[in-house]
Amino acid sequence: MTSSAAAVSRTDGPSARAERPIVVGIDGSPGSVAALRWAASEARAHGRPLTAVVAYDVPAYYGYPLAPVPELDDAQRVGGEACLDKALADVYGDKRPPEVRREVQQGNPARVLIDIAEDASLLVVGARGHGHFLLGSVSDRCMHHAACPVVVVRG
Repeated sequence: MTSSAAAVSRTDGPSARAERPIVVGIDGSPGSVAALRWAASEARAHGRPLTAVVAYDVPAYYGYPLAPVPELDDAQRVGGEACLDKALADVYGDKRPPEVRREVQQGNPARVLIDIAEDASLLVVGARGHGHFLLGSVSDRCMHHAACPVVVVRG
């Protein structure tokens, strides 16, 4: 299956961002793996470092004044690490370049990606994650709020 991508440029020109990393959001969906594959190819072609990001949000408990549950955060972090490891293995096998950074952070996925991509040359996301709409809420929010150009990969 081939993937296609659309770019939305929001700020400065290519020379100002030439040495900055490419950031890609991963959630374990086929679309995010396609985004990682596209971002890896782009990073390789332009000699840029790549930062692969998994963001997870601790679910809210409505109506109950519950304290944070450290075990839940730990379990989600471990799940995020496993998700990222699998996506990187799917794209690189056992030959992941050393310039590929991994980030697993707690927080709203769109906000985390926008923050990490603040000084990036490019932010790459899948067209949709685990939702069933044409454009996911994370990719939509990133397109409208990221400080760098955004590429949405359909895969």
